[in-house]
Amino acid sequence: MEKNKISAGSYDLNKFLFGGYEKDIITTIYGPGGSGKSNLCLIVAVSQAKKGNKVIYIDTEGGFSSDRIKQILDDESDKIEGVLNNILILKPTNFKEQKEAFETLNKKVKSQEISLIIADSIAMLYRLELGDAIKTQDDYEIRLVNREMAEQLKLLNEIARKQSIPVVVTNQVYTEFQSQEDFKEGKEKKVAMVGGDLLKYWSKCIIELKNYKGKRTLLLKKHRSMPEKEMQFEITNQGIRRKGWI
Repeated sequence: MEKNKISAGSYDLNKFLFGGYEKDIITTIYGPGGSGKSNLCLIVAVSQAKKGNKVIYIDTEGGFSSDRIKQILDDESDKIEGVLNNILILKPTNFKEQKEAFETLNKKVKSQEISLIIADSIAMLYRLELGDAIKTQDDYEIRLVNREMAEQLKLLNEIARKQSIPVVVTNQVYTEFQSQEDFKEGKEKKVAMVGGDLLKYWSKCIIELKNYKGKRTLLLKKHRSMPEKEMQFEITNQGIRRKGWI
């Protein structure tokens, strides 16, 4: 394991990422519902918590599951209490609370105390706030929400860089327009990441998850030192397992 990375909690994913998640950057994992985003978050959270490290898990969608944690631990059931105690959960209910959580973390969190920060998902509350602004058709309010999202990402980036703490965030997607030709040919619908350019700018590692006709694929879309590549995988009780990669 490289010193500037932490284990992703999966042998196959570590191999795919040449060691795991980098410490001083934001890693964004995006994909449709049910593609495995929260699973990847829980897997890496358990991996760190098992080592006695503290993890901050910002849960905006209710994706955190203690039952899933127990399932991942499987034959290490004696570690369940310790693992759950090492995962500190924050549950912001609106965009303002999310910002306040990030501001607090930026002021107080130190690498000696926290080994990982997860935001699952970064876009849920942003999307709701943006939707309200769009309804008013107020361009100023729309710009304000987008500026606020940029500020929040900047805060997370400062934590990652200054404290050398890996920040893993998940993001939602929306479906782009599909032509009649593509529809007739049964081609997979194209999706785009919510808050596209903002997340692309602040994230040095971007991973896309797909789940098309039962085939799960993990695609490395952006990385500082690796080319684009992909890996087929399946979700198991203990985490994820490679099915093949290209």
